[in-house]
Amino acid sequence: MPSPKRQHRLGIRAGQRSRFLLESAVVKILVIGSGGREHALVWKLAQSPRLTRLWCAPGNAGIAAEQVGASRSPVQCVNIAAENLPALLALAKENQIDLTVVGPDNPLALGVVDLFQQHGLRIWGPNRRAAQFESSKAFSQEFMEKHGIPTARSMVFSFPGPAKKFATLLSGKCAVKADGLALGKGVLLCQSLDEAERAIDEMLVAQKFGAAGSRIVIQELLEGMEISLHALCDGRTTRLFPTSQDHKRIGENDTGPNTGGMGAYSPTPFLSPGELDEVSTAILAPWLKGCREEGIDFRGVLYPGVMLTQDGPKVLEFNARLGDPEAQVYLMRLETDLLDLLEACVEGELGKHEARFGGVAVCVVMASAGYPGAVRKGQIIHGLEEASRLPHTKIFHAGTAHDGDNIVTAGGRVLGVTALGGNLAEARDLAYLAVSKIQFDGAQFRRDIAAKALGQR
Repeated sequence: MPSPKRQHRLGIRAGQRSRFLLESAVVKILVIGSGGREHALVWKLAQSPRLTRLWCAPGNAGIAAEQVGASRSPVQCVNIAAENLPALLALAKENQIDLTVVGPDNPLALGVVDLFQQHGLRIWGPNRRAAQFESSKAFSQEFMEKHGIPTARSMVFSFPGPAKKFATLLSGKCAVKADGLALGKGVLLCQSLDEAERAIDEMLVAQKFGAAGSRIVIQELLEGMEISLHALCDGRTTRLFPTSQDHKRIGENDTGPNTGGMGAYSPTPFLSPGELDEVSTAILAPWLKGCREEGIDFRGVLYPGVMLTQDGPKVLEFNARLGDPEAQVYLMRLETDLLDLLEACVEGELGKHEARFGGVAVCVVMASAGYPGAVRKGQIIHGLEEASRLPHTKIFHAGTAHDGDNIVTAGGRVLGVTALGGNLAEARDLAYLAVSKIQFDGAQFRRDIAAKALGQR
């Protein structure tokens, strides 16, 4: 068999290359992104016995401290932004990367998968057309209605006048959503007509979310328990994960503005295994059929936000990547080699694999003062080593950086403090114990993560 470098020069076909990778002792991976989700991906991938080297662009202080388990080689963080597609491509070519894993939504929407594939490089994540399920809420909503996927009543608008008329029909009880990507903050929940009209003006007149809000989706406000679903997909087959629940609002009891997510846990008690199968049949089956009919080749992870209403489960929106902080709890629970699953997605062989999960996981996000608005950066973080010594606990970094010998805050969401337990109360208590050992100026976090499942609300 030719050497790995020779294999790259020969330009092996995808199936042949996959078989080579399974037999080879040299597997090199590039992870794109810098948040808590990407730290969780790096941490889990580094545990694969087949992996020998790993890069992350741009990474963060926590990712830079990880080591690849098989070789003990350090993870190499490269200061290239996730949206700098030409530089990412050059990095992958220079280091003869075997598989690139895309974490965040922006590079997917910009077409990083299409670009890498055009250059013969293997990459995990949906292509640009498939990524529209997240990059355009209007596309996603129209797809659901066309293919009979249960969802809320909604309409798409570009001008405030007609939008306000539709909001009036809903008595102002609606979700006003920016069509494009807005860092998880482009959804304004309204309980009155005044609130709805202000939200419409913020997006379409004041352009609070820029180009992402130049078109909006107004959706009736559904009532019920909201959960997160995730399913791997290889274009033909899906593998549904257990349920999880995110906590979007900044304050306890779901108060205050939306954030990128202040914590998560998995699994939830709100669906039995049988009910989860029914939800999969109601949502994933018509979604996959619709993709086939429209020629959408989705290879990656689909993340539907679902409301469990009195009329059955309804999709609030689709995302085309792992949730954050849902990724942290899922990957803490995952017992299967993540590299095997991601390669199976890329190669169209997911039907040969199962994703096994164990235990219960809770993630508590620690954020900077001011988040989700303007934040203070550069605050020294204390107690990371002490918290990391706790059993079954992992501190995933999101917005962190090095300042000399110190690790400092460098973003809104700073850390995802995650614990694995035998039951939900045990995992929750362990996560909050770890949080209690970490300090930085202005730190804020919710104290009610998983409270709904534990019957505290």
